[in-house]
Amino acid sequence: MVWAIRKFQPDIIINRFDHRTAGTTHGHHTASALLSTESFDLANNPAVFPDQLKLMQTWQAKRQFFNTSWWFYGSKEKFDAADKTNLVTFKTGVYYPTLGKSNQEIAALSRSSHQSQGFGSTGSRGEDTEFLEFIKGEKSKDNSDIFEGIDTSWNRVKAGGPIGQLLTEIITQYDFSNPSASVSNLTKTYQMIQALDENHWKIVKSSELKNIIAACSGLYLEAVAQNQEAIPGSIVNLKLEAINRSDIKMNLLSVSTLPLRKNTPLNSPLNNNVSESITLNLQLPEAIEYTQPYWLKEKGTQGMYTVKDQKNIGIPDVIREVKVVFNIAINGIEIPFERTVVYKYNDNVKGEMYNYLDIVPEVTTSILNKVALFNNGNNKSIAVKIKSGKDNIKGNLQLDLPENWIVFPKSIPFNLDKKGTEQIVHFEVTPPEESSEVIAKSIAIINNKKYSTNQVIIGYNHITKQQVLEPAEAKFIKLDLQTNGQKIGYIMGAGDEVPESLIEMGYSVSLLSPEEITAEKLEPFDVVITGIRAYNTVETLAAKQNILFDFVKGGKIMLVQYNTPDEVETANIAPYPLKISRDRVTEETAVVQFLAPNHPVLNYPNKITSKDFEGWTQEQGLYYPNEFDKAFTPILSSHDEGESPKNGALLIAPYGKGYYIYTGLSLFRELPEGVSGAYRILANIISLKEPIKQTSQKIKP
Repeated sequence: MVWAIRKFQPDIIINRFDHRTAGTTHGHHTASALLSTESFDLANNPAVFPDQLKLMQTWQAKRQFFNTSWWFYGSKEKFDAADKTNLVTFKTGVYYPTLGKSNQEIAALSRSSHQSQGFGSTGSRGEDTEFLEFIKGEKSKDNSDIFEGIDTSWNRVKAGGPIGQLLTEIITQYDFSNPSASVSNLTKTYQMIQALDENHWKIVKSSELKNIIAACSGLYLEAVAQNQEAIPGSIVNLKLEAINRSDIKMNLLSVSTLPLRKNTPLNSPLNNNVSESITLNLQLPEAIEYTQPYWLKEKGTQGMYTVKDQKNIGIPDVIREVKVVFNIAINGIEIPFERTVVYKYNDNVKGEMYNYLDIVPEVTTSILNKVALFNNGNNKSIAVKIKSGKDNIKGNLQLDLPENWIVFPKSIPFNLDKKGTEQIVHFEVTPPEESSEVIAKSIAIINNKKYSTNQVIIGYNHITKQQVLEPAEAKFIKLDLQTNGQKIGYIMGAGDEVPESLIEMGYSVSLLSPEEITAEKLEPFDVVITGIRAYNTVETLAAKQNILFDFVKGGKIMLVQYNTPDEVETANIAPYPLKISRDRVTEETAVVQFLAPNHPVLNYPNKITSKDFEGWTQEQGLYYPNEFDKAFTPILSSHDEGESPKNGALLIAPYGKGYYIYTGLSLFRELPEGVSGAYRILANIISLKEPIKQTSQKIKP
């Protein structure tokens, strides 16, 4: 946070959340406010993180606010009655005629772009007011102006006064029907900025001004690769396009390719609306880094990424090294315009589509099952996928495991003719007799060079395709796990990998479409499981509850995984009263107490102990019920440090001849990570057949 403040140099800092109310909102929300409030002063202290000062200077923001609202007061009535003398108010429901939209409409479009969270929002219009509570710094004398006393003009920059005067002239004379009329003075402004001493504003404003010059002149510059992927040391064929769509005199002096900074002189005039096309070969260095999010290159620690290069911290995107710099003289002033190399193709429906050029390994491998359970001592066939990063690769694939795990064959040859082609091979693996958890690694060997990287492609319609490279590893577990061969029907919710884990455990699993649920359809199954947030996302389930409850009443098991309290599709999520709360246990290492130690779910067919809660990842559980009928038996209790016990992690109620079970345990996270205890607990839930002999007991706080 200190680094971000020093790098951005804000005059005003506004916290979105309240630093005084830890524990009442999401932890990372409150943490952002706590860190911001502490860092307000620390950023200007040279004794704090002094290593940063080799790259950045200290910085002191003028004042800090908290963007409060009625929500933080509990109700609109309480907020209306509150003392607002310390609040700055300003109107935000502004309409922009040039955009045809208001702030609220723009905000709704922004929120609707956050598609991974399902945050689509409907725009609103009209007057709106925001409230800022003063937190730190020099308080404004005028409560209507949060920038009171702060010079936001060019006069704040040494020798910046003339630049500000020229920009004022440009703005005053700007012609919306002929933006290029401003280019001459814009290029003069750029030249003046280059004469400034090196400082923060020189870098920021040079970049902004180049974008404005290109926009006003209709200057289009593009560097397109022939292929979307390339390997280190290879040659990338590029097609460059430069077009000036104005009467401004321009000359393309040269192009430089990065990262090797090879310069190609051109000296080509860019006449109005005449496209200049250039083909170029770009040599990639052998040592160029693979394309991937910089924060995922190194193994992280608990709750933190590992980033070795301080300069990268805070950059909100993948850092791409392969670029082309177009060096263009505009009215005799040379300006470099940098463009990242892209790959362009045409989609028959969507039209022109773009991805960035990715630097990929010569070969990648992937163990298809990230967790392999060996429960009965038998051999298991392990599939490994090999993918080529270039044409014509030959090599051998090995599966690396400790000596007490037997792998056959020791090595498998592969031969891939075309770039991007894949081959799947199989190894027979025999586990040791004793329980064991190991990491298996697939290794491709080409000309004595080893490759052990798995390529994961993240591709959605609303974001640019991204590549993540991770170790080509999987967890192999020789587990003391008893199962009883039940047939399971699984109803997907928001999406999880639990069905795959159930299959790995040896169960017969069928995915059930909620629309097709009938008593006859459920008859073959012993257990029905709903996926995470199923009652938040599957509207049809509300109409199927009686059928599902009758399924339980007839002697079967229904397991419902966590749902959020908001937007639940039915009030009758269980056959007995049950209220979901926001209770959770975020500390994976929180001690778990067994409230009903004699309950079958803790004893059959696997004896559950505290050891089964070791090695959990990304919280124990979430959205636990905090109110439930006495028919439910709470099985577990745990809590984060300093908080009250949370007893709703696993609730079991007999219903007719069967059992209804609700759990907020994060099984959907633990199973794909190969957490042994999560498998054993789930196996016991599925096997729950014995009648409950446990008498009710007082739960100690």
